[in-house]
Amino acid sequence: MNILIGNNSLVTEFVLAGLTDHPGLQLPLFYLFLGIYIVTMVGNIGLITLTGFSSHLHTPMYYFLFNLSFIDLCYSSVFTPKMLMNFVSIKNVISYVGCMTQLFFFLFFVISECYMLTSMAYDRYVAICNPLLYKVTMSHQVCSVLSFASYMMGFAGATAHTGCMLRLTFCNASVINHYLCDILPLLQLSCTSTYVNEVVVLIVVGINVTVPSFTILISYVFILNSILHIKSTQGRSKAFSTCSFHIVAISLFFGSGTFMYLAYSSGSMEQGKVSSVFYTNVVPTVNPLIYSLRNKDVKVALKKAMMKAHSRITFS
Repeated sequence: MNILIGNNSLVTEFVLAGLTDHPGLQLPLFYLFLGIYIVTMVGNIGLITLTGFSSHLHTPMYYFLFNLSFIDLCYSSVFTPKMLMNFVSIKNVISYVGCMTQLFFFLFFVISECYMLTSMAYDRYVAICNPLLYKVTMSHQVCSVLSFASYMMGFAGATAHTGCMLRLTFCNASVINHYLCDILPLLQLSCTSTYVNEVVVLIVVGINVTVPSFTILISYVFILNSILHIKSTQGRSKAFSTCSFHIVAISLFFGSGTFMYLAYSSGSMEQGKVSSVFYTNVVPTVNPLIYSLRNKDVKVALKKAMMKAHSRITFS
């Protein structure tokens, strides 16, 4: 029996359709995404632990990296366990409240990551364009304010989207054609007007894509200009290497996110689901690998941590 709940919705639970309904792919996909999730957990927890306990990594750059790893860790945990259940369950049900909660935290961490990557771009701009003023400009207070602002923008955006979603009525259609509760698949199930929601999507997504993208672009225009004016080849190479990790992370995040929403807006839900895998699963996994495998500071910190752990085991 359907019960009328707080938002005038007649649906008390949704069914997540999942990534695919092909029986032969369910188990292989379960192990694939379980492996990805484990790598994501280990990589991000490892970076959080390393940057937290290694004193020589207590710099603005690694402060933002600490926050980025924390966001990726939480971000992937919002939907991956439910996604994994979908591969081994006959019917993957999520309650209405659970769906709205998942939507809120998914949007909160996604938007926060946009602005955290923007803060990292500003940090690189100051480090390369104004190196003499770096410690003063990127003080602990400034870093804290930038991180707090990133989370506040995430909270504001998630509240706006989720608040508008709560006012919709969902009648008989309860199957979400996705593996998570996202905005556009949910809007397709509403039996009332979604005009306000669509306007909010345009405004909020517009702000949260335009502002970070424009800020990052301007930062890297100035960075590139400064690098080209460095006479030393070694100096230019060092400056490029400090930015390369961040550029790759930005390209993956914004590129895959843009492609996913373009696929949705073109009406191809199946293509949108497949492309969203990169945005939701691959990016949180790849970020810690990008910032650790070719990063000398992280390698040194990891080596010291391993030596300390080995010495404790030896003398215990």
